[in-house]
Amino acid sequence: MFGTYQQSNIRIEVDAAAEAIRDSLTLPAQLKQWLWPQQFSGQFAARFSAGQTFESTAGPIALHHTVEAVTPNSVRLLLHGSIDGFHEWYWGDGWVQSRLEGISMLPLNLAQTTSLLRLRLFLQRQRAETQLTA
Repeated sequence: MFGTYQQSNIRIEVDAAAEAIRDSLTLPAQLKQWLWPQQFSGQFAARFSAGQTFESTAGPIALHHTVEAVTPNSVRLLLHGSIDGFHEWYWGDGWVQSRLEGISMLPLNLAQTTSLLRLRLFLQRQRAETQLTA
């Protein structure tokens, strides 16, 4: 793999319960919504489980993912392709943290920040929709 070793660890506050954050990170149907316009391929179970593999693409950039571990408050993905490394997510009531390490020619911190902001927006919209229907 060509590129430079990069690491980034970002934690943000979100107006969401731990369960909502968990679902947005471990349910492929929800992940696809907030990571749009990325495209996903592979066999998806209802919820991520260890050993599951899939690929995401954003234009010409392809990334292979292997779910290494899933706990009630974290998920760890091994990354291969445009990034060789790993992505860990941790969460609790009102916060989410993303830890990304790998070798890549891409600016990982920028992509990570964008993903976290898209996740926050998705959770805000989800909460607003829930409040409207309640």
